[in-house]
Amino acid sequence: MGEKVLNILVLCTGNSARSLIGEALLNHLGGGRIKAHSAGSHPAGAPHPDALAVLRDHGVPAEDLRSKHWEEFSVPGAPGMDVVLTVCDRAASEVCPVWPGAPVACHWGLPDPAAAADDPAARRAAFEETFRVIERRVRRLVESGLEGLSAGGLAARLTAADDTR
Repeated sequence: MGEKVLNILVLCTGNSARSLIGEALLNHLGGGRIKAHSAGSHPAGAPHPDALAVLRDHGVPAEDLRSKHWEEFSVPGAPGMDVVLTVCDRAASEVCPVWPGAPVACHWGLPDPAAAADDPAARRAAFEETFRVIERRVRRLVESGLEGLSAGGLAARLTAADDTR
């Protein structure tokens, strides 16, 4: 992968919570070595307010986040992806578009915090937990070093960053 910026696409079904948190954390913690994007197979149309709130509360920029369809990244002229990372079980089992360049695929499954409960405090706690897990995985990935990796080496680093395995 050399010195180039690593393009990562974080996929989920609704692209309103987990994938947006992943996009924001990868960009924030990537130190300019990662350019993350996110999308969904059935986008919700807007970021979940609790996702934006948890990012802001932790000092992670969230103002440019938007919910979008993954087709946006499979058309000519879209950024070439090095990694396609799914963060929910539904997206991992769905048929994904064929991504030009055969990017590395990895799955970091997480429960949907938006579906946690009708109780706002319980839902907010679920968003905090989702943030904490994704942040820990992104930190492990970034700290492991990303320079000069083959596709296989990158896949191994992504898998190792998921500490639930």
